[in-house]
Amino acid sequence: MRWPRDDARLDRVRSLMRDRGLDALVVRAPDNVLYLTNFWGMKGYDAVVFPAEGEPVLICLEPSRSDAERMAWTTDLRLFPGYDEYDPRPPSLRALEIAAGLAGEYEAVGIELSLGTQATDRMVGEPTTFPKAWFDAFPHAQDATPLLNDARMVKTPQEIERMRLANDIAAAGMEHVQGVLEPGMTEAQAASEWLGFVHGEGTGWARKVDLALGFSLVWSGDGIRTFTATSNRKIVEGEPTLFEIWVCADGYWCDHTKNLVPGDLSGRYRELETGLMGVYDDAVRFCTPGASLPELDRRVREGISALGFPRQPSHPICHGVGARAHEPPFAHQAGGGVVEENMILAIEPGCYWKDGGGLRVEDNFLITAEGAEKLSGFPDGIVQA
Repeated sequence: MRWPRDDARLDRVRSLMRDRGLDALVVRAPDNVLYLTNFWGMKGYDAVVFPAEGEPVLICLEPSRSDAERMAWTTDLRLFPGYDEYDPRPPSLRALEIAAGLAGEYEAVGIELSLGTQATDRMVGEPTTFPKAWFDAFPHAQDATPLLNDARMVKTPQEIERMRLANDIAAAGMEHVQGVLEPGMTEAQAASEWLGFVHGEGTGWARKVDLALGFSLVWSGDGIRTFTATSNRKIVEGEPTLFEIWVCADGYWCDHTKNLVPGDLSGRYRELETGLMGVYDDAVRFCTPGASLPELDRRVREGISALGFPRQPSHPICHGVGARAHEPPFAHQAGGGVVEENMILAIEPGCYWKDGGGLRVEDNFLITAEGAEKLSGFPDGIVQA
């Protein structure tokens, strides 16, 4: 789908550029290319020169021309070949030559110097990273990452609409799995049910999504950990199967953790669910405009410690979601920042037993003047399969 140009977003970026004295940005991370042009590339070779005044330039792999013409908000496309019979270098260096030439027209340029994470391109399996040559080509550039982080933290109406689509797809996928999950299946088979639904049904969703991709970690019973891979472990009756799930719908994401149980929930998990949901509900109520992000982190971790899980969890308990599944702001008691209206936050307290098993709950919340609006229609806590 070709979304209309999001002038609120682009005006926000240009205002921040003027505040920092930047004449142009040169970006290459797929999520930043998407953010500034609406073009979601196939392989991560593409780049954008985004001036404070004038038309952005999308530097695009030649075979993606028709996609770029359909998706991108800019009409100024500069194409480079994937294969050049006279040039054995990777295609990204041909993109760099064009970007560096265009950037030479500007005095103050910003690039992604401190980028720690980038979202996937549409090909997913082999991310394209930044070579040393990319940074060497802009020796006097400022770091544009803080500016882009500031711009992206607060969502425009169009971004909110796009993220609602991702949340709806994720919830529908969980409703599908709720109807088929049973003991004897493996974690991987349960994951494939959700992943297949997201890609198969989410692509074309509401006639607004060109491509939906799912990403999952699925663990059952004692297999639940803070962070490990899905396996062929069997689904456990009476204990939760935890779905750590992301949907990317045309470059906009959601990040959930949902739990299903086949059979009657065991007593220890019923007790854990009651305690953790109390912490979660308190965190959601706390997230109003102006609330302290450091205090949110302290509040959640103190609540989890009171349940008998000191110094947990090892993962963030709240972060932004948007053109990446994890993006600023991140709530940290030693950090700073406040909750702002039109942020979309993932809230995700979790606690885990030393020998395996545990629970995490998570959804995405739009911050409104009245408080936090849950974006997924699928219930929190442990849901009967």
